[in-house]
Amino acid sequence: MTATTSSPTRPAAIPQAGARTPLTLRVTRVTQPAPDIRSLWLSDPDGRALPSHPPGSHVVLHCGERRNAYSLTNAGSEPDHYAVSVLLRPDGAGGSRWIHEHARHGSLLRVDPPRSAFAPVVSARHHLLIAGGIGITPLLSHARAARAWNRSFTLLYGQRPGAAAHLDELRTLCGPALETVQGRAALRERVLDQLGRQPLGTHLYVCGPAGLTDFVLEKARRAGWPDERVHTERFEAAALDPGRPFTARLASTGRRVPVPSGTSLLSALEDAGSPVPSLCRQGVCGECRIGVRAGRPEHRDHYLSAEERSAGDSVMACVSRATDNELELDL
Repeated sequence: MTATTSSPTRPAAIPQAGARTPLTLRVTRVTQPAPDIRSLWLSDPDGRALPSHPPGSHVVLHCGERRNAYSLTNAGSEPDHYAVSVLLRPDGAGGSRWIHEHARHGSLLRVDPPRSAFAPVVSARHHLLIAGGIGITPLLSHARAARAWNRSFTLLYGQRPGAAAHLDELRTLCGPALETVQGRAALRERVLDQLGRQPLGTHLYVCGPAGLTDFVLEKARRAGWPDERVHTERFEAAALDPGRPFTARLASTGRRVPVPSGTSLLSALEDAGSPVPSLCRQGVCGECRIGVRAGRPEHRDHYLSAEERSAGDSVMACVSRATDNELELDL
């Protein structure tokens, strides 16, 4: 491997240090790849290369008073821009609406650098990518990487007529590796077929609505897919029951914080003046992970692996609770 130096005609890359420090990026391109979907290119105002990232990464955009995570669709090796595609959700919390109303060509946005929990396994013999709707966004970056590195892959894309994001681009990029399906029943039928005929060593990646993701995971388990070869990226989580009350004990001070039924551990800690970094508040991003010193967590998240859950030494404060009456936290 040879060291790289900045060219006199190309500004140096933004330093990788301080990965959690927000970047200020300019909107340099705006397109609409499908109705109600806005795609943005975000570039450094001085033309510097941005921090690199693996396929399947996401960035967090500061959307007015909110912070929302969006998957990156671009290639991740020394990118000169980050690309996101945002579906307008009128019944959502307002982040997508802010993007559609306020992000214009030339706008400056604050952007938290990329993070990833959905990267491809480079040693996989084959990659089976399954996407539904706007869930295509992280898998588009997977497909780009697979083509760039000549990796074997199949992309199954379930979409509605006239509402499919990046469809023309995917057809050019993937060629015969792309299969598009319209309608829930047809998609589920194709999922079952694909799960049953993959070569040994295949890794499965799925992103889309909760119903599709749950269906794929259930059928993969029944078909004998090992957990370590199944990877998911969730945009939303199912509603949870209120749960039983418990007490959170802060290890640093011994303070006990009651967590009533119907109140999340995260909210109880915030109300008690002990805020925890958080983002999705749905158990999918991993931002609010807290160490557990004593007690048994009741895991309700979609982030921890089966092994991590069994270890019982951490909990996602936004959705998970306690099996015991008290949970001692590393706070």
